[in-house]
Amino acid sequence: MKQMDLFREQRKRWEQEYSQASFREYDFRTVSGLEVKPLYWPDNPEAGYPEKLGFPGQFPYTRGVHATMYRSRLWTMRQFAGFGTPEETNQRYHYLLSQGQTGLSVAYDMPTLMGYDPDHPFSHGEVGKCGVSVASLEDMERLFRGIDLGDISVSQTINGPAVILLAFYIAVAEKQGVPLSRLRGTLQNDILKEFIAQKEWIFPPEPSMRIITDMMQFCTREMPQYNTISISGYHIREAGSTAAQELAFTLADGFTYVEYGIRAGLNVDDFAPRLSFFFNSHLDFFEEIAKFRAARRIWAKRMKNKYGAKNPRSWKLRFHTQTAGCSLTAQQPENNIARTAFQALAAVLGGTQSLHTNSMDETLALPSEKAAEIALRTQQLIAFETGVANVIDPLGGSWYVEDLTDRLEAEAERYFEEIDRLGGVIPAIEQGYFQREIAQSAAAYQEKIDRNQRIVVGVNRFQKENETIDIPILEIGSEVEEAQVQALKALRERREKQAVESSLNQLERACREGENVMPPIIAAAKAYATLGEIVARMKAVFGEWSENDVF
Repeated sequence: MKQMDLFREQRKRWEQEYSQASFREYDFRTVSGLEVKPLYWPDNPEAGYPEKLGFPGQFPYTRGVHATMYRSRLWTMRQFAGFGTPEETNQRYHYLLSQGQTGLSVAYDMPTLMGYDPDHPFSHGEVGKCGVSVASLEDMERLFRGIDLGDISVSQTINGPAVILLAFYIAVAEKQGVPLSRLRGTLQNDILKEFIAQKEWIFPPEPSMRIITDMMQFCTREMPQYNTISISGYHIREAGSTAAQELAFTLADGFTYVEYGIRAGLNVDDFAPRLSFFFNSHLDFFEEIAKFRAARRIWAKRMKNKYGAKNPRSWKLRFHTQTAGCSLTAQQPENNIARTAFQALAAVLGGTQSLHTNSMDETLALPSEKAAEIALRTQQLIAFETGVANVIDPLGGSWYVEDLTDRLEAEAERYFEEIDRLGGVIPAIEQGYFQREIAQSAAAYQEKIDRNQRIVVGVNRFQKENETIDIPILEIGSEVEEAQVQALKALRERREKQAVESSLNQLERACREGENVMPPIIAAAKAYATLGEIVARMKAVFGEWSENDVF
């Protein structure tokens, strides 16, 4: 088919889908009253336009995964929150929902992330500090008290023990009378990026992949609206990678999950539509926009051409974005409000499906209520006052943005070839490849700052002498740990000990015999077995893992 004929066919399909859609009640004209088209395209498309760009909602989705994008529905405004006890975080959730937040995102503390109960010696001094402490179904019940899990989308940032926190969440939903088929949200559950960048794993790579595959199988059957894995470039970028490395390493992880799912006997179109992504929106405004556009195109082409996905939903890369925590500064922290706004705007111009905006105080402590409110208002200002949500892919066709999109795609393909040469993602992890690449990039970036080749306002230029920080800081005291330890002790005393032991024995047997681990973990959760008790039984079968030193 000739290029112009293909272009006209794509345009006709897009116009038909757009005309049949429903839209937000909103005035899409400019402030001056000028009419704004929903989408712009070249009058005389050059060769390659239909294949490289096309139209929103159509393969290869460079211009967006939905035909109407934000004209029909704005992105989900999802503030990452969690601190102290479940009751304290529950209060913050109710506050954020009252302020117009449209989704919840759970931040867990370090003991929870590592699979330890609050009374474990390794937990001392860390309980509730960097997130909420959740060690049992009872904690999860307190966390979501008064919140209907059938009505609200919930994202959970948890990886090593993700299967256990998902079981707690499922058990709460069932107690609320919510069918699993109604649950919406995302489990981060990206263990590969833990080995690559964040270092919060529990089990070795292969058993970890088995657990994730078990979750994929269970959720494919029982939770059709739930995103089983949020393949996360965010932490890869926070560790010091470049935009190209974040793009390539994240997608390589995603393709690995697809391959494991297929190898386990799942039909790719049964599980791929529920794989989502989580990207960082960093400081280089146009590069970030191009990164998001390139990610959609790469994913669509590989899913269709390499993995044989036939359902267009499997081709669509849907993603959540968080602004770059590593770009925030302790110096002149109010400047972080502006940094976050630019990064959030790049995410929206790049077509994100949901967004978290960091608070100005996050380099100093967990966000205060006021700082979290400002961060949420930043998204609302972009959505309702700037006009950028009125047009789909407004920077599409920019010579600069299109060139950056092409070059980032080419750089990602170069990395894919290198990863394949090393034998795939897991062998590359075991050889320290990703870790070395990220470390070298982080060192190079820091050297540019040290040499004043990169300027960080308030840090290596425009400093203030004798600066004092006069913003409110959220402090988590030792009483949180004491309260959680006492609550755990009381739970252990009143639960049915025989039921707990029986459920843990069933879990250990399932781990040894290769059965799907989800049902016995859910049973253990309902018996009020704790996070640490469940992890200990799984470690007895799967063991632990330490990475090799990387120099």
